[in-house]
Amino acid sequence: MLKKVGLGIAVIVVIILGLALTKPDEFQLRRTTTINAPREKVFALVNDFHNWPAWSPWEHKDPNMKRSYGGAPSGVGATYDWSGNSDVGTGKMAITNSVAPAKVGIALDFLTPFESHNITTFTLDSTATGTTVTWEMHGPDSFMSKVMMVFTSMEKMVGPDFDAGMANLKTAAEKP
Repeated sequence: MLKKVGLGIAVIVVIILGLALTKPDEFQLRRTTTINAPREKVFALVNDFHNWPAWSPWEHKDPNMKRSYGGAPSGVGATYDWSGNSDVGTGKMAITNSVAPAKVGIALDFLTPFESHNITTFTLDSTATGTTVTWEMHGPDSFMSKVMMVFTSMEKMVGPDFDAGMANLKTAAEKP
């Protein structure tokens, strides 16, 4: 009986590992919204980490989160490090590309609870009534990430945070 249970567990593990091998090597998450504010105002909220507490969905998940800013005050070279509870973990961001008022590129490094190194891009396009904002994150999926993705997805894990962040950004940018 014990051998059958052991064999059953081994088969399940092999199936999970096999399914993990079929997962893509990279993930991509994207959200787009229209904000009734000029690109310059939206750009200022994204291009300066000091403004992120007004809209970032992770800022409110840990009221005791420790954050530090470094490098340039905004734009290329600006950095932001954080350390918080299990909802926000620890990590750092650095603005690597800034084209006013159209684009901000960020190197995003999570250190805990899982290490990952991703690229985040905000693209801002003018519209007749304001700005269309596209927030995208992509990065490699490690084998451990692929095993996790057998049971969930980046869309389920991070998608709601992107939705909240876009709603918060819209609210912050549309304030008079």
